[in-house]
Amino acid sequence: MRILVIEDEKKVASFIRKGLSEEMYAVDVAGDGELGVQMATETQYDAIILDVMLPKKDGLQVLRELRSSGSATPVLMLTARASTQDRVTGLDLGADDYLTKPFHFEELAARVRSLLRRTSTEKTTMLTCGDLSLDTVTHRAYRGGKEIDLTTKEYSLLEYLIRNKGRVLSRSLIQQHVWSYSFDTESNIIDVYVKRLRGKINDEGKQRLIRSIRGVGYVMREPDTDSDTSEDDDE
Repeated sequence: MRILVIEDEKKVASFIRKGLSEEMYAVDVAGDGELGVQMATETQYDAIILDVMLPKKDGLQVLRELRSSGSATPVLMLTARASTQDRVTGLDLGADDYLTKPFHFEELAARVRSLLRRTSTEKTTMLTCGDLSLDTVTHRAYRGGKEIDLTTKEYSLLEYLIRNKGRVLSRSLIQQHVWSYSFDTESNIIDVYVKRLRGKINDEGKQRLIRSIRGVGYVMREPDTDSDTSEDDDE
């Protein structure tokens, strides 16, 4: 899952990026409100962490522009001001949550997980597809009760697929939600990671959950729910 942090204080931005990266999210950072609007409108993010006090455009203006453009991306506002009116203004403009500085990272991470659940069909911290389960708090995956050893990027890819199970995802969409700005769009890295992930979750002859859709991308489906002949099981 990919998150945009719009924060001008470099130490705070670095602290948030480091923590969220360790939580296995892809993280981009914008240092001012103007760049934040540009990045948020050019890329599909799963959540945005937005500081109120920003240069060029303040956080409330950024939020106003994003909501006016039709963006429904969940937004967590950060503020050093604890007044009720500030929070009310942000919430009325379309913010989904508020967190006052200084804060503990554990609370920030929990609030991000809560935002992601709001836009997912799965409303718990344990995501499932057949006998595959993914714990979004401990970042552990299991199939048939057996733990699967995943790299950070494999976990991120699996979380995005399982949150969107039943939905056909193009390679471009996967790239936007799992990889950061440094991603090379000409590479076949997505196919490589899907192949690695399949090899791990299909161990010991278990039924395939990630299916290839010719000319489109990939879809994660519950076992025995589809016999679409457009699926290519050889990829």
